[in-house]
Amino acid sequence: MEKSKDYVKVLAQAALCAALCYVGATFIKIDIPVGTEKTMFHFGNTFCVLAALLVGGPCGGLAGAVGMTISDLTTSYVTSAPKTFVLKLCIGLIVGLVAHKGFKLSKEHSAKYVTMATIVSSAAGMVFNIFADPIVGYFYKTYILGVPQDLSKALAKIGALTTSVNAVIAVIFASVIYLILRPVLKKSGMLREM
Repeated sequence: MEKSKDYVKVLAQAALCAALCYVGATFIKIDIPVGTEKTMFHFGNTFCVLAALLVGGPCGGLAGAVGMTISDLTTSYVTSAPKTFVLKLCIGLIVGLVAHKGFKLSKEHSAKYVTMATIVSSAAGMVFNIFADPIVGYFYKTYILGVPQDLSKALAKIGALTTSVNAVIAVIFASVIYLILRPVLKKSGMLREM
């Protein structure tokens, strides 16, 4: 019975995080037109990282992947949906691996340790994204969507800039939100032990 209660908690938290990822990528954003394409500054990655910190890498990565893919599918970023799913899943897996397997973040630690572990874990996922998003985007646009290589290269460079800004935003805000939520969730019994 206890195991099914834990499963329901994790499922509910992951669903909430997926919804936050959707809102962060759909409504809390600034679109930047780039020729016939566009890119954006958004808060979706913030909630993807937060999901991995709260419910672990696999569930958090899926929450981010599902939420932000649905955002792509319901906005003008529809052609980016497959790439988004893979990259956001990887972000969650990396953040969760570093946070919960490496730092054992859900265990009892000092406030300084928790702060450092949260920031490093968040940064690990976002550093991956800074490199992977433009590279995967280049190959995806060139070889899947048939965009000319020169244009794909230019779009990848612009994408690298917006991805870097999004990464800084995600590390700062996800870390702050997690550090605020952690004691509250712990006190209420909602902080998941991994």
